[in-house]
Amino acid sequence: MKDVKKCRRKELQKGRLEPLRIREDAAGIDIGAEEIFVAVPPQSTDEPVRSFQTFTGELHRMADWLVACGVRTVAMESTGVYWIPAFQILEARGIEVCLVNAQHAKNVPGRKTDVMDCQWLQQLHSMGLLQASFRPPDQVCVIRSLMRHRESLVQSASQQVLHMQKSLDQMNLHLHHVMSDITGKTGLAILDAIFTGQRDPKVLAKLRDRRIKASEETVAQALEGDYRREHLFTLKQSLAGYRFVQVQLADCDEQIAALLEEFNPKVDPEERPLAPPRKRSNGEEEEKREEYYRILGVDLTLVDGIGAGTIGTLISEVGPDFSRFRSGAAMASWAGLSPNRQVSGGKLQRSKTKKIRSRVAYAFRMAANSLLKSTSALGNIFRRLRAKLGAPKAITAMAHRLLGIVYFLVTHQQTFDSRVLEQQQQQQQEREKAHLHRKALKFGFKLVPIAD
Repeated sequence: MKDVKKCRRKELQKGRLEPLRIREDAAGIDIGAEEIFVAVPPQSTDEPVRSFQTFTGELHRMADWLVACGVRTVAMESTGVYWIPAFQILEARGIEVCLVNAQHAKNVPGRKTDVMDCQWLQQLHSMGLLQASFRPPDQVCVIRSLMRHRESLVQSASQQVLHMQKSLDQMNLHLHHVMSDITGKTGLAILDAIFTGQRDPKVLAKLRDRRIKASEETVAQALEGDYRREHLFTLKQSLAGYRFVQVQLADCDEQIAALLEEFNPKVDPEERPLAPPRKRSNGEEEEKREEYYRILGVDLTLVDGIGAGTIGTLISEVGPDFSRFRSGAAMASWAGLSPNRQVSGGKLQRSKTKKIRSRVAYAFRMAANSLLKSTSALGNIFRRLRAKLGAPKAITAMAHRLLGIVYFLVTHQQTFDSRVLEQQQQQQQEREKAHLHRKALKFGFKLVPIAD
């Protein structure tokens, strides 16, 4: 009974509202593609609302006017990418910029204009009713921009591969059906030979690498088709586009690696060397693993399901400093991996996660789904959740747990120890055994272990 009252007391304490903090130096900005509307406190000037164009000179004039009005903090909505130039200019002037979610600043139903929107933002911000969205430091923002650009390049490369497969289908060449990747060593060699004028299937099949599972005869049969001129032209252009994107990807990776070297190290890999990898990896993956270990201070690849790609996404979106989040649960809520509980009248109305586009959530969901066939303790936990909740909810719940583990390891600078999870798993099994024994006794039976 005492525990119930204690939990109820904590719940009521969470519901307490902080007193309103009236700020007379707060302004509101409504961002647009071609025009910006700015509202300042009425007592600071005779014209409290002004409009500015989005040219760089106009943005500097807006910053001068805000400084002249005594404004020290500004609230603006995160509208597309239009807010970025204004944000950077105001931040360089020493003005605190509060970037808010548009859903948190919705006005009451009625007439909606740009002037009223900026005035509403100014009013809410002056009363302290707006909460700033998370924005990592500028050093992390640079990495984030390049990582997102790299993601678009990968999508462009895959699009070119689809174009190549379509051209092959139109010529009835089944090359992409007998090998898993036509952009590998064998696939590219055969395509280059085709463009030099070779059409003999047996000669082309001899370019097959010994690691290809399909036999040489099967590859030769797949290369018998109708080599039409128009489809060869589209195939050649698609291959050239794929190779061009690969060059851009290499340049992008080189730039990202140079920027990662600028991060302050938390550990020296020479003094505290990395543990051997859990599974075989290539040289590039091992370099990324060592670089991420230097930046974060811990080797997160020891956590089952977490790879270099997941860690790279986390660093580019959040950075190596997790102090902006008070706990792992808060970080998971920001990523959209926590239930969005809505209670009314003492009843739970809704508890689904927020529908937000989060690269961190996507990366950790992929990591969670990779645990399906894992023999580790985390794999057992994921399969138990999957049997209880179903696949979609279990993936989200496991992603939440993985992000919590990563948060704990980075903030406490501790190495992942799977024995803790194995001990918890053993305790879970003991509880299940005790439950089965009690249930058997209830029906007049007695469980006896099977002799070895």
